[in-house]
Amino acid sequence: QVQLVESGGGLVQPGGSLRLSCAASRFTFSSYAMSWYRQAPGKEREFVAAISSTGGSTNYADSVKGRFTISRDNAKNTVYLQMNSLKPDDTAVYYCKGRSVLDTYWGQGTQVTVSS
Repeated sequence: QVQLVESGGGLVQPGGSLRLSCAASRFTFSSYAMSWYRQAPGKEREFVAAISSTGGSTNYADSVKGRFTISRDNAKNTVYLQMNSLKPDDTAVYYCKGRSVLDTYWGQGTQVTVSS
């Protein structure tokens, strides 16, 4: 079945960096817009960043603009989220999502904890 598998989460100090990856399989990755969402304890899931199917267009939540960068490698069926200047408020489970006209797929999430 369709799989989206996130990795790269972990514990990092404020000001540090992490790079998340989301590996896709069993669907035509290059036809899907991809995005990252996050959910902190007790809060609703929120949009973080998105990238078009070709990678030519990106957009970001205001809270991460200038600190996070989304990218994709269609040859590797993988989308990335480079996170710099991390803050404690960035602590959350991060999910990737694939979306086409017909389908939407979610990964299982990876935990990011920003703490000293």
